[in-house]
Amino acid sequence: MFLQGIAIILLIYTHNFYLLAILSASLGIGTALVYPTFLSSIGQATNPSQRAESIGVFRLWRDLGYAFGAIISGIIADWMGLSYAIVFIGVITILSSIIIQVRMPEN
Repeated sequence: MFLQGIAIILLIYTHNFYLLAILSASLGIGTALVYPTFLSSIGQATNPSQRAESIGVFRLWRDLGYAFGAIISGIIADWMGLSYAIVFIGVITILSSIIIQVRMPEN
């Protein structure tokens, strides 16, 4: 998620096509790494009888994040401009990665 956040923020400051392609690939790689890692972590941290429920709760919060992220981004974009909305989402993504690093138990 940290890689995603950095790539999101840097996208708005880049105007070179090749650098945009590299940042987009970095964003895609970061995104591809996040979901299976989350599912694996949930599987390791929960009792087998509660895994399905835990994954369902994870997906609920993930999907709510998409919905609230879209609403908040739209409000910030209308209020301050599109660049501020993108930076905000990048910062939230970075903060989320830091919170996960601090809060998740290591097995």
